[in-house]
Amino acid sequence: MAYTELRGDLMKMHIKEFAKLTGVSVRTLHYYDEVGLLKPAEVDGNNGYRFYDETSLERMQEILFYRELDFPLKSISEILSSPNYDKRQALKSQKKLLILKKERLERLIDAIDLAEKGQTIMTAFDNTDFKTARKQYEAEAKQKWGNTEAFQEFESKTAGYTEKTWQSTASGIDAILAKFSECKDSGCTPDSAQAQALVRELQDFITQNFYTCTDEILKGLGTMYVSDERFKDNIDKHGSGTAEFISKSIGIYCK
Repeated sequence: MAYTELRGDLMKMHIKEFAKLTGVSVRTLHYYDEVGLLKPAEVDGNNGYRFYDETSLERMQEILFYRELDFPLKSISEILSSPNYDKRQALKSQKKLLILKKERLERLIDAIDLAEKGQTIMTAFDNTDFKTARKQYEAEAKQKWGNTEAFQEFESKTAGYTEKTWQSTASGIDAILAKFSECKDSGCTPDSAQAQALVRELQDFITQNFYTCTDEILKGLGTMYVSDERFKDNIDKHGSGTAEFISKSIGIYCK
């Protein structure tokens, strides 16, 4: 049975297909959902089936990169959930760590070749450089992305969120994004009273449900909405150019 479906322009995968594609067990995906590390894109209200999409795949890729680098799940969750998380910078740091890991494996392969010839080299087992670099990166990432006041508030506010609560907040955000699209299509400009009122509504919603969304944080979100393809594509589901319209509206609001 094929589980992949198409809804609009989005790919939708049943949890079993997503598990097979990513090499992660269904049980693990259930656990990731439970701890908030990777929520399904959609849960069928009738039968509870979990479905995942392309954004889910991108999130899983980030998680697997960190798992490959031996990061504990708690640290991965803290880093990825931070409002200030910088995916591009994270990938650069992950690449450096993976290169160190690759170099160690190459040393081990060379040591095996020498062992077959009767030579012994114990230094090949030294993994100090990688362990030190990983610990340093983990500390820096948590300090930069996980220890902000906004993140601490986010952790506190969402600690008791149920699956239903998460779905409700996601729907709330989606409804506001749809309003932006309607505003744009009606001929409003980013500096119009209607668009600016929607920016305020978005800011208030984030503050009420996640963390205090200051103008500075809001401005950063506006930039991310167009610079991060995941966010841009998701927002533009409501209509081409919606992400850019929201970003410009936020830029004007934050001035």
